[in-house]
Amino acid sequence: MITVTGSINLDIVATGPSLPRPGETVTNARLARHPGGKGANQALAARRLGADVRLIGAVGADEMAEEALKLLQAGGVDLSGVQHINGETTGVALIAVAADGENLIVVCPGANKALRPADVAGHAITHMMGVLEISADTLLAASEAATGFVSLNLAPAMAVPGALLARASLLCVNETEAAFYGDALHAHGALVAVSRGGDGAALYRDGREIAREAPPQVQVVDTVGAGDTFTAALTVALIEAMPEPDALRFAVTAGALACTRPGAQPSLPQRAEVDRLMRQTWQ
Repeated sequence: MITVTGSINLDIVATGPSLPRPGETVTNARLARHPGGKGANQALAARRLGADVRLIGAVGADEMAEEALKLLQAGGVDLSGVQHINGETTGVALIAVAADGENLIVVCPGANKALRPADVAGHAITHMMGVLEISADTLLAASEAATGFVSLNLAPAMAVPGALLARASLLCVNETEAAFYGDALHAHGALVAVSRGGDGAALYRDGREIAREAPPQVQVVDTVGAGDTFTAALTVALIEAMPEPDALRFAVTAGALACTRPGAQPSLPQRAEVDRLMRQTWQ
């Protein structure tokens, strides 16, 4: 069982011909609403890739909560750790997506900010995944309770306690986040994954590159959710004891597939899709 401690949002997505520059209005966009939040995305991604998953998180006591949790519930994620908090709104992400798949995101965290370390108490945690769209103290409490593999996605980049980094088996960052954290990523012996978008990703141990992989070529529709899919896939593969280069290949393939459909959670691939594209690309 993987316990994901993280954020739950409703994504409100405007897809248009281009992203606006500061002060610019872009029109002729299409509007859609999808369940999202990095914690929820990674929980559903791991579930679709074959893991048993429980989510610890928080939503508001409002009309958006049911919509935000809909695909998680339908996908078989255990939601017994999700709280509905009176006086808080469900988290919302406002997302602009351009024709080439690039995006801009503004997050209104709402109830996600109300999740506290005490909310982790009482949950038996084996393997754990966490993201920084909730408080670092809550992530630390979950990581300290975990008895197995601890995967942390250090996004969005922010100062975190060294004790949290020291608990990690795997740290996942993109290039911008890797530059922000610098040598701290490699100070505690964790495996470090740095994703580079269309250029793939690399794995590091003690600051030394041990694997690098480019993704398969796909038709990019929307990159929202690709990073969450990569993180979940890499975590699942490593928990399954795949060799590290194979786990990285699995993760970049899953991330590429997530780019072929719009939306975060609607785009998350099933295990059979990833395995099929792996065979088509590398065998």
